[in-house]
Amino acid sequence: MTKPTVYDCSIIELPLNYHEKGNLTVVENQLHVPFDIRRVFYLYDIPGGESRGAHAHRECHQFLIAASGAFEVALDDGKAKRTVLLNRPHYGLHILPGIWAAEQGFSSGSICLVLTSHLYDADDYIRDYQEYLAWMA
Repeated sequence: MTKPTVYDCSIIELPLNYHEKGNLTVVENQLHVPFDIRRVFYLYDIPGGESRGAHAHRECHQFLIAASGAFEVALDDGKAKRTVLLNRPHYGLHILPGIWAAEQGFSSGSICLVLTSHLYDADDYIRDYQEYLAWMA
C-alpha cells in the first residue's frame, strides 16, 4: 500500500454564494469533500499559543475549515513536513488518513470546523509520534 504524503493533502475551494446581506457556503457529501461526512465537530475558545490535534488517523479522512479567524495546520508524513494556513471560510483542507496533523497559531476568536469520514473511534488515532513513525515505515 502506498503511504500518503503531505503533498496529497489539498486545499479545496468551496462555493461562495455572495449576498450583500451576508455570504453562504455549502458543503455536501462527495460533491465538495471527497468522502461521505459522518461526523462534524468544531474547536473554539482556544487560548493563545495553544495547539490542537497532534495525531494521525489510520482510516479517517478529515476536512478542516477556518469557519472564523485563522490558524495553521502542520502536516507531517514522517519524511516531509508542510504548513498550511487556513484563513477563509470558503476554503478547506483535506487531510488523508496516515498524515500527522496539528493545528496551531489560532487567531483570537477563531473556529476550526472539522468534517470527518468516520465516527469517533479511539483505535483509529495514533497519538504517539514514535508509534506513528513506526506505523508509516
